[in-house]
Amino acid sequence: MLRTIRKFWHDQRGIAMILVSVMLPLLVGFALLAIDMSRANGLHSDLQKGVDALAIAAASELDGRSDSIVRANTAVTTLIDNGTLFSTAGSHTIVPADFTVTYLTGIPASDDTALSAAGVDANGTNWASTDPTAVSFAEVTVNASGAGAFDTIFPASFLGGNDTMAIQPQAVAGFVQSICETVPLFMCNPFETTTPATSQTIQQAFASGATYGREFRILKVDSNPGPGNFGLIDNNLSSLRDAIAIGTSGTCYNRNALTTKTGVTLGQVNTGLNVRFDLYSGSLNKNNKDFNYRPASNVRKGQKTGCSKYDPVTDGTALPLPPGTNYVDSKGMSDPITSQSFWNSYWSVNHGTTYPNIPSATNPTGNKTAPASRYDVYKYEIANNLVGDKSMAPTKETGNPSCYKGDTPTPDPDRRRLNMAIVNCIANQGKINGHVQLRPDGYVSVFVNTPVQKQDNTKDPEDPTAGEKPISLEIVDVDGAFANNTLVDKAFRNEAQLYR
Repeated sequence: MLRTIRKFWHDQRGIAMILVSVMLPLLVGFALLAIDMSRANGLHSDLQKGVDALAIAAASELDGRSDSIVRANTAVTTLIDNGTLFSTAGSHTIVPADFTVTYLTGIPASDDTALSAAGVDANGTNWASTDPTAVSFAEVTVNASGAGAFDTIFPASFLGGNDTMAIQPQAVAGFVQSICETVPLFMCNPFETTTPATSQTIQQAFASGATYGREFRILKVDSNPGPGNFGLIDNNLSSLRDAIAIGTSGTCYNRNALTTKTGVTLGQVNTGLNVRFDLYSGSLNKNNKDFNYRPASNVRKGQKTGCSKYDPVTDGTALPLPPGTNYVDSKGMSDPITSQSFWNSYWSVNHGTTYPNIPSATNPTGNKTAPASRYDVYKYEIANNLVGDKSMAPTKETGNPSCYKGDTPTPDPDRRRLNMAIVNCIANQGKINGHVQLRPDGYVSVFVNTPVQKQDNTKDPEDPTAGEKPISLEIVDVDGAFANNTLVDKAFRNEAQLYR
């Protein structure tokens, strides 16, 4: 009997079944956890791609206009109409309740700083805003009770847990607008004042018609620039003169961040601009066959002869586009053109006929019966084959280029138009002088009325000892919602990119 008990005690047959019975629930549990984790990873990956797309779609509309948030919400709504297999709502579609969209004015400098769905970071800074002109980032977070919630296979409730997992991916995308076809110049906003209540943005002034037909004059100053002044912007070209002459800065500028620059002689600016009028000074003489340095197709400027500097005649037998009346230095601009008679002398001297009351084709207010601007008259001359008309004897000037020896210039793109930044110089005086990044008020497309002349016109145009006369121009278009859309379509590049 004792031998039988001892034999049974040492018998190990069937022990595997006992161990399997004990371990089976644990093995099944681990298997179910592995399946749930695989499902969670797959769902997280697909939801992350979804919120990335939603954030980019929303951020693409955040261009600073008054309706940017409305358009961003529409983009999100349109995108979520697509079907998905990761929702039980409706016919497998994600609904707005599944996620939160928050618009931000900025994001934390470090990606390690957590950002809540409400736009508040771990340091307590609230980046959220409902101002459509201020926001430039879109944050999209999947809600815990939305599309990111799914039932687990593993019965966690037996262990006092929850049988539902919550996946909450988040994406933050930002809007970046760059301008590439622009010269490295900024012009001080002529409608800025020291009183915010009376200041206007360049877009507001343009939309109201306040810029139309005015002559603006800008002159470089070394410090404390204000209305009527211009400055330089950092660029990648070694020659500012070439940048002005060719018409591109050699780089694309972030629409919201420019850095000013000093230390460049104004002779380079003037020499570069005058190329557009068929004038080639100094070393640019060798470029009078290069198509990149071509003049405009209409260079009428009130000058008889000469290819190196602007020297208008004084006997009234040829006239440039006329200056404005009641010019005010402190504002940098003249009165608008108020009557058709403004053009009588210019037309009779240069074309020998009565002025035909040219329509105000580019008037942003839509009033086509107002007196034409200088740009309207210039374009009318081109469109109606009047560029070759001779002015009065003995000058007999035409608008056809004669100094340029390369391929025939084309009217489009217009070489007497160029894009430049507008800066609120009064508000940004410290930043301008400190050479730090600043946000421009906007961008404009300007028409250069006449070549630039030296105060002492007997000296070489590039001689820095000769005083400068201001650059005369008209504002033809602006960026923004009230524009004629000739600048934005050709110059701006809009991009939205993921930041988180």
